[in-house]
Amino acid sequence: MEKLAELDRELFLFLNNLGTENWDWLWIAISDKWMAIPLYALLLYLIFRKFGWKPTLITMLVVALLITATDQLANLFKHGYERPRPCRQEGVMEYARYVAERCGRFGYFSAHAANSTGVAVFLSLLFRKHYPKLLVFLLFWAVVVSYSRIYLGVHYPGDVLTGMAIGAVFGYLFHLLRKYLSKRLLPKDLSEA
Repeated sequence: MEKLAELDRELFLFLNNLGTENWDWLWIAISDKWMAIPLYALLLYLIFRKFGWKPTLITMLVVALLITATDQLANLFKHGYERPRPCRQEGVMEYARYVAERCGRFGYFSAHAANSTGVAVFLSLLFRKHYPKLLVFLLFWAVVVSYSRIYLGVHYPGDVLTGMAIGAVFGYLFHLLRKYLSKRLLPKDLSEA
């Protein structure tokens, strides 16, 4: 296990030190949850346009539950494992580029990675028949948001990969929940949306 942790630290330092001050502003913006609002607004519009208002309300509810679930599970893991973030770990923080505005105490696993991947998988499954090219963009977006956590110096690659894996599983499970709720709450013609 120590060998794996050492590999994680080395990979973190390599990826983190690829950054440059010229691009720090961009990665801070990418990691800022409020910067995704225009993307979420566009996706909400596409959902409404394709499915109508009742399926959109169900989708919004399920996405809110998805984000809450991944976020709270990440908090549970962080306080359960108490793995220090790289920006707080002796022997790492001295060699890393710390760019983020703040650094929490614990980092296993990344809620940003879980949330963005969960939403990307969920929406990819929702849109796969209607906007198949959107799948590539959404998954790319999730990877970029996830990498931003390493760039900013607040998560190890293992934190990010775990978050992405958990987010992908939750995205799929909440897609199934949306299908179930749609069948139970909507007329047959709308439940297939």
